[in-house]
Amino acid sequence: MKCIAMQPYYKINRVVDGIEQRTEEQGREMLLYEDRIVTKYREFPIKQVFDLSYRPLGGGGGFLYLHTQQGVYSYTVKDDPQSFIAAFKNL
Repeated sequence: MKCIAMQPYYKINRVVDGIEQRTEEQGREMLLYEDRIVTKYREFPIKQVFDLSYRPLGGGGGFLYLHTQQGVYSYTVKDDPQSFIAAFKNL
């Protein structure tokens, strides 16, 4: 099945090596298909996704929220995901 839209998001991990602590940013992709939304570790059938919303942060970027039957999942994004949200609402 063909991907309708793609939204980059990222995950911040803290890594502790001995006495050193550093953060690592992992870039990931959220893919929208006609029947599902797929992230790195989860897959949400479209029928179980009620809504998508976005909350911007002051320094740029923000949080993309997936409102589903299982609960609300948040994803950190750098760019405004309005085109991804619009593609979802057009389904």
